[in-house]
Amino acid sequence: MTSAVLIALTLPVTTMELGSGGITMLPGDTDERHPFDVVISEFADGIITADIVVLAPDVSTAPVQNAVDDLIEFIEADDFFGTAETMGGPNGDMLDIRFSIAGDISSAESIEAIKRIRNDYVPASFGGVDAEVLVVGGTAEVMDSVDIVRQYVPLIMAAVLAASFLLLLIAFRSIVVPIKAVVMNLLSVGAAYGMVVLVFQKGVGSSLFGFQEVPVIESWIPLFLFATLFGLSMDYHVFLLSRIKERYDQTGDNSGSVMYGLKSTASIITGAALIMVAVFGGFALGPLSMFQQMGFGLAVAVILDATIVRMVLVPAGMELLGDKN
Repeated sequence: MTSAVLIALTLPVTTMELGSGGITMLPGDTDERHPFDVVISEFADGIITADIVVLAPDVSTAPVQNAVDDLIEFIEADDFFGTAETMGGPNGDMLDIRFSIAGDISSAESIEAIKRIRNDYVPASFGGVDAEVLVVGGTAEVMDSVDIVRQYVPLIMAAVLAASFLLLLIAFRSIVVPIKAVVMNLLSVGAAYGMVVLVFQKGVGSSLFGFQEVPVIESWIPLFLFATLFGLSMDYHVFLLSRIKERYDQTGDNSGSVMYGLKSTASIITGAALIMVAVFGGFALGPLSMFQQMGFGLAVAVILDATIVRMVLVPAGMELLGDKN
């Protein structure tokens, strides 16, 4: 039943949208947010800018200039963009096309607009032209950082889990214990991710906690939560297992050793967890949604890991597995 609850909390991870909150990370009634909303509504061109950088041996050649003209025509015909401005580099090998965006840097509309430039406008304008075209700016940076996170975070998680598996295998001379540790850590991390998505992205209970509902989860949050939680949870895990193994080496009784380990470490693990929850909760009290996500995610993760996982699932699993441990 406990495992089913954690798995259910993990399911919202499948709908996680990564990005950067931009101005939406601030509550709508703050002094910082209000002028931005006014400018966006009153000035059609917007105040966020993006750039297209053209690199070529000589940007003044006719093919490059014709391609630039075609690209500017595409941009200015798109209602989402403002008027484009061009600036040349001092050596004649670079051209910067700057234009404004009528929206926040991480909004779905801004991301789709940059995708149109990268996938449609640039290929249509510079096809066959000897030039390198880079689309940069705040929105492009958000998109690229999300792509990097999606590409490398699973690899990092796999490497860390594999290393912990080997260390636990050597330390406790058991194949079952490290496998169970990896599964338990994945349950803890997955449940924490799911809670962050539910509260911040879906808005479930966000008003109850006083949190800002946002369309995306900060792209650095998943790796940060995983790294921090993994370090803390393995600390708890090794502490608990060490007491169990010491008792088992003395008595050879699996059930009695599990009971002894749980009894001797429960208060220490719970007390340490409460201290960290208080610290992480302090981050969640601020107005910025990125720190609310970080503080809430870590606090929930520590609560789940130190209580449900380490104090319930791990001992129960070791009791059921018996001497297979």
